[in-house]
Amino acid sequence: MAIIYNCRHCGCEIGRLNQRFIDTLQLGWSHLSLEDRKKMIHYQPNGDVFIQSICEDCQETLGHHPEYHELDFFIH
Repeated sequence: MAIIYNCRHCGCEIGRLNQRFIDTLQLGWSHLSLEDRKKMIHYQPNGDVFIQSICEDCQETLGHHPEYHELDFFIH
């Protein structure tokens, strides 16, 4: 099982945790609302978990162009 963090804007892999047991409390998942969990956390049939987050480059772009927050995707 792996937990894979991907940027929801550009799709790049931000990071990966390859451990048999992972404490989701330590990862902060308990701080997410149920709605946010449904949007961000995607379970795969092979046991992997994909987390949609944001990479540093896209975060910087959003900082320079705040109007992009209105868009679901700003990188094609």
